[in-house]
Amino acid sequence: MNIQDFIDNFANQFDDTDKAVFTSETNFKQLDEWSSLTALSIIAMVDDEYNVIIKGSDIINSETIQDLFEIVVKKVRK
Repeated sequence: MNIQDFIDNFANQFDDTDKAVFTSETNFKQLDEWSSLTALSIIAMVDDEYNVIIKGSDIINSETIQDLFEIVVKKVRK
């Protein structure tokens, strides 16, 4: 698993946001398109792509895509 693949998968959950906006340091909750529905899409994407279950609290506790990526990596290694 690498950060760029994670960013690409993350960005694919957004319909109207330019893919160039997404970097490891993107504060995703400040994006105009961010919503609770997007959060659910991210949770489903992580489950489908990485076979990892994340919770709403994992998203709440993350500010950037990098923060969320690190949570997923830790859960993969368990």
